[in-house]
Amino acid sequence: MAPAAPPHPAPQVRPATTADLESIAALHTAARAAYLRGRIPDAPFDAPAEHARWRDAWARVLHHDEAPTLCAVRHGTVVGAASYRLHASVRGEPPRTAPASTVKLHQLHVDPAHWGTGVGRALHSACLHAWRAAGCSRAVLDVLWHNHRARTFYSSLGWCPDPDRRPAPDAVHLALTLCLTPPKGPPAPAAP
Repeated sequence: MAPAAPPHPAPQVRPATTADLESIAALHTAARAAYLRGRIPDAPFDAPAEHARWRDAWARVLHHDEAPTLCAVRHGTVVGAASYRLHASVRGEPPRTAPASTVKLHQLHVDPAHWGTGVGRALHSACLHAWRAAGCSRAVLDVLWHNHRARTFYSSLGWCPDPDRRPAPDAVHLALTLCLTPPKGPPAPAAP
């Protein structure tokens, strides 16, 4: 008897294009509304104006050469997106010719209908691969303090509070960091 197919097939992760803009803006708006609704139940986070706001923001990201963007696709539908920037472009510095050692995960959103199905992990894994290939040794991100779902997700993937970026007492974001270099193992045994 053949093994049962997984309930949620692994998404395909690929570079996002401008053709993905509407889908990315819609899933970002829905994800943001879902995690903020618990904190501010009556706010219209999924209103048309919010969608337009995030559509404009993602349009800028998709046209920014220094902000690679990936999307996760399942059954032909974009169900997640991630965007990152090398540290130099995060701080507004001119591009460097040498690879940056730090990368900032700027956005990672999954359509709430696909939460818990491996989409976020697939996007994260693709980001890790790209960051390591680019020679980055450290990643940073900011997560909303009250977004416990996201904080748990990142913690499960090895992200820790960033000791170099302490939040202000009234901060609403938590700065996280992830070491991208493999831990140094024990030295190889000496040849006989």
